[in-house]
Amino acid sequence: MSRIGKNPIVVPAGVTVEVAEGIITVKGKLGQLTQEYSDVTVKVEDGQVQVERSSDHKDERAKHGLYRSLINNMIIGVSEGFTKQLELVGVGYRASNQGQKLDLALGFSHNIVLEVAPEVVVETISEKGKNPIVKLTSFDKQLLGQVAAKIRGFRKPEPYKGKGVKFVGEVLRRKAGKSA
Repeated sequence: MSRIGKNPIVVPAGVTVEVAEGIITVKGKLGQLTQEYSDVTVKVEDGQVQVERSSDHKDERAKHGLYRSLINNMIIGVSEGFTKQLELVGVGYRASNQGQKLDLALGFSHNIVLEVAPEVVVETISEKGKNPIVKLTSFDKQLLGQVAAKIRGFRKPEPYKGKGVKFVGEVLRRKAGKSA
């Protein structure tokens, strides 16, 4: 039995969960998310969501914990939301935003302008003497991770000086460089 899959999900106040043939819809104060599911049954009773499987077939075992985690992330997203912070490490690396347009100066010959999805709220923090920080907030965890990974992919942190775009709190493996 899946350890994650058999745990019930508690639905907080202000969140509604609706299940209709193969689609689950979660509505909350921050937004609405939908997810298709298969090979498992989803039951909503007494303010709890329970994900169950009918057999021990390999596909059903694999999807049992998966859909439980996806539904849990949807419920947390529409009630609390998710936040990711990216730090720009390097001389002359800057970030600014005008609404949903993120303007990044990452040491290339031109600035990178990224139009961020409307579900993701962008905020840039620039303090003197500190590295610029790009703060991304959304109720959709999957979309938030995708946008953050795209921004990080423009200039991944290199292992010698650590220059590049990294997540706040990310630990980088550093290399020694040339030995004289």
